[in-house]
Amino acid sequence: MPDLKVVFTGPMGAGKTTAIRGISQGQTLSTEVPISQGAQGDKRFTTVGLDYGECALGEGLVLKLFGTPGQERFRFMWDILARGAFGVVVLADNSQGEPLAQTLHYLQAFAPHLPARRMVVGVGRLHSPAAPGLDEYCAHLARHGFAQVPVIDADARRAEDVRVLLSVLVSMVEMEHA
Repeated sequence: MPDLKVVFTGPMGAGKTTAIRGISQGQTLSTEVPISQGAQGDKRFTTVGLDYGECALGEGLVLKLFGTPGQERFRFMWDILARGAFGVVVLADNSQGEPLAQTLHYLQAFAPHLPARRMVVGVGRLHSPAAPGLDEYCAHLARHGFAQVPVIDADARRAEDVRVLLSVLVSMVEMEHA
């Protein structure tokens, strides 16, 4: 199987850079700069171009991981990074305002490039606050045509959670071809 390009996207602070750094083998590339409006909570830097790393997922499969900037003003990078992608991982942050709408926004932005069966959502900070829950994410996405997209409780700081997201993404496509 050839190397596969996977794009991580989501709002600023959802954990894209952290996820890629946490599972990459070897050096990673990041285009982080200080946040122009000053630190936002613990977050002092933001991605303005892309993040990049590589991860072996087993059986000779190497995933080329690309992280998008989360800010809307860098949206042009989303289209550039989506070209030739095998799949997309949308990282949601349940503690940010409007997490359901934000998640849908990123899925819709990548829908012209990838079918829903090549997308997965990882929801971080799911228990603080406890709402919306995973069922609410699934129902909201289904109402907007993304019923096929798995929604998983995932902490981007935990490599095993990120690997689960990637494994689900790859498995969905393998089942499609079985």
